[in-house]
Amino acid sequence: MSQVSDVSIANQGFSAFRTELNNILGALNSMHSGTSRPASATTGTIWLDTTNSGSNSLEIKFFDGSDDISFATVNTSANTINFIDSTVSFDIVSDTSPQLGGNLDTNSQNILIDDAHFIGDENGNEQIIFQTTASAVNQLDITNAATGNAPEISATGGDTNIDLKLTPKGSGKLNLDGIKFPNADGSANQFLKTDGSGNLSFDAAGGITMADQWRLTSDFTGNADPITSNLSQASADGGGGIGSAMTVSSGVFTFPSTGIYLILAHFSFSRNANDRLIQGHIQAVTDAGSGEAGTAFTFTDGGYGDSSFTSTDTQFLFDVTNVSTHKVKFGVFSGGATCIGDADSHKTGFTFIRLGDT
Repeated sequence: MSQVSDVSIANQGFSAFRTELNNILGALNSMHSGTSRPASATTGTIWLDTTNSGSNSLEIKFFDGSDDISFATVNTSANTINFIDSTVSFDIVSDTSPQLGGNLDTNSQNILIDDAHFIGDENGNEQIIFQTTASAVNQLDITNAATGNAPEISATGGDTNIDLKLTPKGSGKLNLDGIKFPNADGSANQFLKTDGSGNLSFDAAGGITMADQWRLTSDFTGNADPITSNLSQASADGGGGIGSAMTVSSGVFTFPSTGIYLILAHFSFSRNANDRLIQGHIQAVTDAGSGEAGTAFTFTDGGYGDSSFTSTDTQFLFDVTNVSTHKVKFGVFSGGATCIGDADSHKTGFTFIRLGDT
């Protein structure tokens, strides 16, 4: 045991002085090692307890004047020191590559990260960069989940209603499980559609997007193929339409866009003689007006005698694949009968409804 009863040297001869001095220096050099506190201990003495040296464990103790305070054990086999019975603080500012020996428990405290600084991967590359907002009151919560439930990323904070923003960079798109969303808003009343390959885009809403109605505004007598004049959009008494309108030139109607169109024709006639067979027709063309792609006819028997009236209807589904070449016109073969027109009511007129894409 490297301990002495006191560390005070008495007046004595040189030989005894040298022996006592060597004993005191030996005690100091061995940290007063022993299985009990040294007799020379005073307040502030640090000594080494060797009681468990057989199991490779030494204990460093501090004498406070009445009790021994253990503050570290030395494992002589693992060559480590474990501090006990106190909180140990380290200055890691000068350590440019600190490492943890276990999980970091924040002990109900927070980790503060400077603006525009990050958590990196094992190679030092950025994984999450934190941007700060002065006086922020809203934030993200990330919650894990038990079996059968989904983890959650949620907006929380001081405000009652909080949006959650996900912002791609540049022309990049928000990709949710392989589905890419547009990076800009569409037009009013558009909807999202997929191309079948995971790309979403805005497009016009489904259903009818165009409907237009025209009228013959005044009477004519005899045949007309086509009807070339006195044609006007129906607007009286609340008449209206949807989308872009048809246009007409010399009796040939042009469609505002490609698509499948339902064309309805209604003809009214007055008979002034014995004109029995009266015909109205829709003539669809695919060569800008001169040829014939499809014709829908309607016939009516005017009967005998003067001053009788009759009406008839026909319809045609037209696949308009090119608005420059695909046109439609209307005609009548009535002999001496009069085709009745009226700007304020639909006595003779034509309706165009776009049903869908070509």
